[in-house]
Amino acid sequence: MTGISTYLVRPPKQVLEKNPLLLLLHGYGSNEADLFSFATELPDEYYVISLQAPFDLQYGSYAWYAINFDADASKFSDLDQARSSRNLVLTTLDELQRKYPIDAQAVALIGFSQGAILSYAIALSYPDRIQRVAALSGYLNTEIAAEGFEKNKLANLQIYASHGTVDQVIPVEWARKSPEILTNLGVRVQFKEYPIGHGVSPQNFYDLTNWLQQTKVV
Repeated sequence: MTGISTYLVRPPKQVLEKNPLLLLLHGYGSNEADLFSFATELPDEYYVISLQAPFDLQYGSYAWYAINFDADASKFSDLDQARSSRNLVLTTLDELQRKYPIDAQAVALIGFSQGAILSYAIALSYPDRIQRVAALSGYLNTEIAAEGFEKNKLANLQIYASHGTVDQVIPVEWARKSPEILTNLGVRVQFKEYPIGHGVSPQNFYDLTNWLQQTKVV
């Protein structure tokens, strides 16, 4: 299995022997250029790499998996496609770490919407590979995680989750269930809400970058 070949890279402005990585996963119907638009605003010491999802929706739009807009949370996602994308991102991470001098102990996922849902699943499945997750406007769907993930050592995983209180795409109620589940799994999580819809406000982005600085691996 080969990884994702289409991605954008912002090299670190502060070059170290090995640099930490921020891996960006866009939302449903978007593409790798979306989250990459704020790459210049992210901390200088990181590689910032934004991936294109594998399923083509045409006209420059891509998805990590199919979704059913008419269904509730339990029937919302094509779980087989989601798990396939989960593994594909990990394979891509392997390839990126061979290609670039990335610190394997300082990998963070930043996902928006569907990319946030997938980021949760990847980190819970492979906490030895992912140290931090910023889950923006998503929710936790443990069905996408690898079987038996509950037995993983999750104490070192740190998560920043945020959501708009008037999100018209993914209800904030879905997101509010995530922190308690994560805390019970031993994950350190910070959850914040903002008076916005399905997006990232300036205050949200400011809080995210602060969290990245406060939780970075030393």
